[in-house]
Amino acid sequence: MSAPAPRFDHLAHLSTDDGLFEHALFTTPRREHGYCLDDVARGLVVTSREPGPSDQVRHLTSVYLAFTCSAQDGDGRFHNRRREDGSWADEASTDDHWGRAIWGLGTAAAASTDDQVRAVALDGATRALGLRSPWWRAMAYAAIGAFEVLRVRPGDHEALGLLADARAMLGRPRRDATWPWPESRLTYANAVLPEALLAIGSGLADEQVLQHGLDILAWLLDLQNRDGHLSVIPAGGWRRGEPLPAYDQQPIEVAALAEACWRALDLTGDDTWATGLDLCSAWFHGANDSGLRMTDPMHGGGFDGLHVTGVNQNQGAESTLAALATQQRARSASDRVAQVAQVARVAR
Repeated sequence: MSAPAPRFDHLAHLSTDDGLFEHALFTTPRREHGYCLDDVARGLVVTSREPGPSDQVRHLTSVYLAFTCSAQDGDGRFHNRRREDGSWADEASTDDHWGRAIWGLGTAAAASTDDQVRAVALDGATRALGLRSPWWRAMAYAAIGAFEVLRVRPGDHEALGLLADARAMLGRPRRDATWPWPESRLTYANAVLPEALLAIGSGLADEQVLQHGLDILAWLLDLQNRDGHLSVIPAGGWRRGEPLPAYDQQPIEVAALAEACWRALDLTGDDTWATGLDLCSAWFHGANDSGLRMTDPMHGGGFDGLHVTGVNQNQGAESTLAALATQQRARSASDRVAQVAQVARVAR
């Protein structure tokens, strides 16, 4: 049986015709904090790849695409923070939000059911792909977006060039097999690294990099598997020797892991990665270190953090999108496994 479809009501509540508010006090948008491209780009990823989108989801996609395009300057860089009055509060750059913007635009170009959305998104992604960032997470997100562009335009020179440069930055395995991570400390959205390596390896037909991504993902998943449930790296990060479990645990960690497990499943066809997705989905439903639900099933909101004895009741954009993205990926994996089983039954 397929997993239930995600509900977008709370995401719509956080959104206006101009963008997506970053923070909420419980369920009420905190307008004084304005919008940020980090969240809008994540929103574009989630809404543009929703199969059979409702009018509500199509409208959100158009809002998020317009915001992302307006954030881009003539050189391909992006602003991140925008005030409620529409003015930008920062200079355009190639920081992490640049990579997330390419991820969002590439996903919209490859996955949207709307021809106009796909065309506009592809144009924006193409203008950004010629740039590079000194930050590896930014390059990781950009690599995932570049891989999506290749789905639309195989052989695209700019996308392949970015993947090659991302491989040079991200693709070298460490000699310490017990700590294959490129930094001495795990921090945030950690699974974006193995997902990027999977995209790079597949896009460049580099089996070594692809296997490196699978190895790191397996290591990261095993590290965060505690007594059969997911126990994710906390907001303060973690290094060897520090105690686990630790808090405050953030939904973005779970969503990043779900995205990477789905990518591994999609590229390898190995259904064992569906187990990782099951762990991610179950975390939001209470299979976590505190045994507490991390979503509002009625409206689709996600709670902002998991603590020892409770949850952060605020339902901001990042956490809501993390819950929706994980639900999407779990549903997609469930449908895939069911289809494979059906084919096998017919073949018998």
